[in-house]
Amino acid sequence: MDVALEKRIEEALDTIRPYLQSDGGDVKLVNITDDFSVQLELIGACGDCSMSHMTLKAGIEQALKKAIPEINRVEAVNI
Repeated sequence: MDVALEKRIEEALDTIRPYLQSDGGDVKLVNITDDFSVQLELIGACGDCSMSHMTLKAGIEQALKKAIPEINRVEAVNI
């Protein structure tokens, strides 16, 4: 993984983690692919929440793409 890009992603995730944690969940960076797809693991309450797909697309993906425009896609490895 590109260390600088990984740091930028973690910083962007840190801006939304308080919202996830307030509901008993969190998110973990798993991988960044060569085509700038970010693979995440939703953990805690987020891992088995029925709204996790919406949280991923409407919340996490939008925040990451806004902070790091070169990201093409965000996907969860455990949904």
